[in-house]
Amino acid sequence: MKSILNKAVLTLGTLFMAFELSAQTEGASGSNIFIYTLVGIAVILFFGMLINVADNLIGIEAKQNNIDVEEGGLALIPGFKHLFGGKVADYTANAPVTILRRGHDILLEGEASGAVKVASGVTRYAVQPPNFRGLQPIPKMTVEVGASVKAGDQIFFDKQMPDVAFVTPVSGEVIELNRGAKRAITEIVILADKKQEYRTFNQPDYKTADRETILNFMKESGGWSLLRQRPYNTIPNPEVTPRDIFVSTFDSAPLAPDSAVIVAGQEAAFQAGIDVLARLTDGQVHLGLDGRGETAPPAAFTEASNASKRYFKGKHPVGNVGVQIHHTAPVGGNDVVWVLGVQEVITLGKLFQEGRFDASRVVALAGAELQIPHYVRTYPGANVGELLKGNLKQDHVRYISGDVLSGEQKTPNGYLNFYDDQLTVIKEGDYYEMFGWLLPLSPRPTISNTFPNFLFPKVKFEADTNTHGEKRAFVVTNAYEQVMPMDVYPQQIMKSILVNDIERMEGLGILELVEEDVALCEFVCVSKQPLQQILRQGLETMREQG
Repeated sequence: MKSILNKAVLTLGTLFMAFELSAQTEGASGSNIFIYTLVGIAVILFFGMLINVADNLIGIEAKQNNIDVEEGGLALIPGFKHLFGGKVADYTANAPVTILRRGHDILLEGEASGAVKVASGVTRYAVQPPNFRGLQPIPKMTVEVGASVKAGDQIFFDKQMPDVAFVTPVSGEVIELNRGAKRAITEIVILADKKQEYRTFNQPDYKTADRETILNFMKESGGWSLLRQRPYNTIPNPEVTPRDIFVSTFDSAPLAPDSAVIVAGQEAAFQAGIDVLARLTDGQVHLGLDGRGETAPPAAFTEASNASKRYFKGKHPVGNVGVQIHHTAPVGGNDVVWVLGVQEVITLGKLFQEGRFDASRVVALAGAELQIPHYVRTYPGANVGELLKGNLKQDHVRYISGDVLSGEQKTPNGYLNFYDDQLTVIKEGDYYEMFGWLLPLSPRPTISNTFPNFLFPKVKFEADTNTHGEKRAFVVTNAYEQVMPMDVYPQQIMKSILVNDIERMEGLGILELVEEDVALCEFVCVSKQPLQQILRQGLETMREQG
């Protein structure tokens, strides 16, 4: 509105000057051209002002009808971004494309590559109840140490949802039941059989069975544990029907596995999983497709039926399903949506095709501290030390289940988390950098122009865990907003959580976020605030309040 007033003042001023000059120079033929020029400029500015007013009114009307003005190009005059920026690949023709202009790609050495190998050296797997957020810390066990189990056998259930079975991904013998703080069960360790045996189920025909039959089968066979709901990223309540279901078919996190490798040979199972999901919602199944590269994503994604598809282009966190939900159909009010990863969809499809809980998955062993970063096929909960045996360059490293931004630190005796398909190994950064604050000497990933990283956008770094600073006063820097491609206010949300202002948290959009969505903000935070931990604290507060 301020720009409109400025233009109006400028237009009136120009017209006034034109008439004054005309009066003063009447009869002077040499000055007519100058006067006509001023009048012409005034007319152009006047019409420009009218167009600006019309554009603003269109924007207000579009916002009231929940229409994205920038994406739809709803303007009388296209902006600079539409004319010169955001070129999309040819394969996205006739498909909706969302271009994100904020974010940051962290390029690290140690990307997994090559063919997928079988992780033959892994003997121990663990089911970890803390992986299933929202459950009681002490679930009801249905097996004890020494019991023999088949893949798909129930090993515990949550007392709040007794009809939902949590099953073992491998067959073997239960050898440990480990507890943590307040005797919460943290790990149920299984010594795996050399040849896997599966419990078989009588699966319904997902194309003809009613929704209730499909739900009951999923709850009985372990398929329910593949789902997570937003908000809160918890195991969903079976009594709540989701508004929509979202699947991101790519991951933009550092050293993330290539979805084309994951889905190769699993196309039919992926489509079956999508078909099942389509029966579970009254809304739509949304697939987020990768629009960043020169080549199209695998046909399993682009040609999937029973799903609404949308391309996303931009920098990390463009692959986060939360970001895709925000730009497709945001979660608001009492909305509940479900999310899955590609590998969970494949497991769900196999469950209905084969009648057995085959949770085998492709895992990327990545990081600069590995001798040979590569892909392996294993099961959820694989032992970290056994997965990496003989593949480390040195011992002073950090093991991370997941990516370096939002993953969980593990020990060699730890286990891969249930939903993770990436195990990252980087160098420990427990060293002191003399005058590092004054003379940043070693190259490192950063968004700061103190390092000339912007001149070499393709350079990959050998990063370590050193944060190059310590926690300090929570200052306002505008750093979060540079990398957060969502219409939320991350800094204000964090501060409202710290002061436990529930109404402000909700009003600022906390229900649209989970930890991975603010991980990049934590990376760029000059105050070194643990934003993911703070966010989880706020989400748990909101969940307890109902």
